[in-house]
Amino acid sequence: MTDQGEVRIGIVGCGGFGLYALQQYAQAPDVRLVAMAGTAREASIAAAKRFGIPDVEAVDSLLARDDVDLVYVATPPFLHHEQALRALRAGKHVLCEKPLAMTVEQADEMIAEAKSRDLLLVANLMQRYNPVYEAVSKLFAERLLGEPIHAFFENYASDENLGPAHWFWDRSKSGGIFVEHGVHFFDLFAGWLGRGEVVSAQRGIRPGSSPPIEEQVQCAVRYKDDVLVNFYHGFHQPGRMDRQELRIVFERGDVTLYGWIPTVVKVHAIADEARTKALGDLFPGARLDCTVGYSPKDRKCDARHKGLDVYQMLELTWGEGVVKSHRYGELLRLMMTDQLAWIRDRSHVRKVTEANGRESLALACAADRLAQASA
Repeated sequence: MTDQGEVRIGIVGCGGFGLYALQQYAQAPDVRLVAMAGTAREASIAAAKRFGIPDVEAVDSLLARDDVDLVYVATPPFLHHEQALRALRAGKHVLCEKPLAMTVEQADEMIAEAKSRDLLLVANLMQRYNPVYEAVSKLFAERLLGEPIHAFFENYASDENLGPAHWFWDRSKSGGIFVEHGVHFFDLFAGWLGRGEVVSAQRGIRPGSSPPIEEQVQCAVRYKDDVLVNFYHGFHQPGRMDRQELRIVFERGDVTLYGWIPTVVKVHAIADEARTKALGDLFPGARLDCTVGYSPKDRKCDARHKGLDVYQMLELTWGEGVVKSHRYGELLRLMMTDQLAWIRDRSHVRKVTEANGRESLALACAADRLAQASA
């Protein structure tokens, strides 16, 4: 870090996503990109031209530079452990693409190395910076819809740009779908419900694929108070049909989020006057529609052997018009700004730390083990 507080970044592995993320990270205050190293040579050279970097270096050369403070590791998962350790041992802070590593043992070794050198190590789990995450967190904390009961996340993802030879399908390089992709959503629910336990998991193989392509996985995770959450990830859709839905069921209604970077929130609920106001305050500017208004004699109802007082059934919609790619860029910028604040001041409390990377990976590995065993 320079005397003026500028943090200089070097990136390892600048393919398509690395370039996208780098455009966001480079917009954080007092950040300057100084070097690139990559294996996808054509993509890396194009990225270097985008940022005016003279040449794409070898990884060893980048790590030896005195003017690199932080290394962004954007390579496939099987390289994260080795490259992050090398960067840490070279005295560099590390921001690593998810997952943090392929195994919990690898993650623990990386975390120990970072702590012994007082260096940053964090996985790019940006979901907790989303204002949607914050609003739903308050919904949980304030129990505006009562106690949580059940939730699901369904991810019908595109494989249009994942050809048969892509590293994504090679478990030795990706770790499998739970590890490569599921960590985002395990971390999301951990923020809302705390630590969970995987109680069942399955996988599905693409018919006729050789070698076998694992294209679907699902698992059930039990959280405190017996809240069960089902996670499904399938990579089998054309890009134009890529879609995600996350729904949380509470005693008084449910909340549905749309998109793998959620932007739109829909609340379907029954509420009294005070809860209606509280929901409006929590989601400012939302559209609120009354589906049914209840007369005084019809206000009383019950569920779970609890008596409820209901003023109306409502539909609340919040976040329409937000462009997903713009929100994604915003979250990446917030992620980088938060981590840089810690580099400059160790007393800064980060929203995402190395613990997020480790714990989401641990749950993903547990789900993967059960899925493999049940095949």
